[in-house]
Amino acid sequence: MPRFTTRVQLYGDPEWGDYESLHSAMKRKGFTQTIKADDGVEYYLPHAEYNREANVTGDEVLQDAREAAASVWDDFCVLVTESAGRTWHNLKTVK
Repeated sequence: MPRFTTRVQLYGDPEWGDYESLHSAMKRKGFTQTIKADDGVEYYLPHAEYNREANVTGDEVLQDAREAAASVWDDFCVLVTESAGRTWHNLKTVK
């Protein structure tokens, strides 16, 4: 199943509540703020990065992220990366 990492940045001067609204909108589109390692341990992604594992294309992931971001903010950017494997350092464990 394809795995996508998606980064959304709200330009201007967003407040924490704006990002909380973005997190909720992204969740409704099937994104999570966590990733799971091969050993089953789950980790939090950095702020405003999202994970999505689904049988969809990168263009579909981009469209969903754009719709979510546009529902909470006017000026934003989105970067979607499809990955066969990921590595990371010092992500916090979900408890």
